[in-house]
Amino acid sequence: MASDRESGVRGVKSAARTVELLELLASRQNRPARLRELSEALGAPRSSIYALIRTLVERGWVRADATGAQYSIGIRALLAGTTYLDTDPYLRIVQPHISDLSAELDETIHFGRLDRGDIVYLATKESSRYIRPFSRVGRRLPAYSTAMGKSLLAERLGSGVDAHVPRQLTPLTPNTLVEHDALHRDLELTVRRGYAIDNEENYVGVTCFGFALRYASPPIDALSCSVPLANLDEGGREEIIDAMERTRLAIERMAPVDLATSADLTAGS
Repeated sequence: MASDRESGVRGVKSAARTVELLELLASRQNRPARLRELSEALGAPRSSIYALIRTLVERGWVRADATGAQYSIGIRALLAGTTYLDTDPYLRIVQPHISDLSAELDETIHFGRLDRGDIVYLATKESSRYIRPFSRVGRRLPAYSTAMGKSLLAERLGSGVDAHVPRQLTPLTPNTLVEHDALHRDLELTVRRGYAIDNEENYVGVTCFGFALRYASPPIDALSCSVPLANLDEGGREEIIDAMERTRLAIERMAPVDLATSADLTAGS
């Protein structure tokens, strides 16, 4: 693997396959997978995947259904993820700010982190006017289609944006930018404007404003505000942007810049 060559450390095949299997199950969210699906997706013999799955089931990292034929992510993964959130130094600083910002605007505010080509949601404060029936924390979306992601990709123009953008851009809605040239132009506009806009690129009827948090270089965290288009006018847009900018600056002033660099936070990404 390229990362092995760059680090000079040889990867352990069984460990790599274990991680790939867990990531695959996690990416399916609420859709369990059969052994055949996992074998085909990982390009490995069923016997090898079955032996690995049985070990992970015994240790709680994978969950089998009542029939033993379908598999999903296990409770140990939740415990590991919760520990990550509990010990993240930036999340502790950000959470009070996004709660205050959501109360001020009565809109949904997100905090996310760039992981390879995706944005992973680490915290969300929902608007009181439209609450989703599920938590977004731990979910991931393509960076190229999200306001948070585009705000962070714009910080990498000319110095590594391609590492976070797939060759083929898959549309999530009819508005998703699927041409690299169009995405590049949008990122250049983001730099000039100072924030990113998701123009119904993830959900039809919802726009989103994203602001990179520059306590690491390049930034790996961002804030965003999601707003139904039906509730957005020019005055509301200006109010959101002003409040987001104030919150961004307040968080950056409080953030401990010496705790971790972006390379530390995205090690292995």
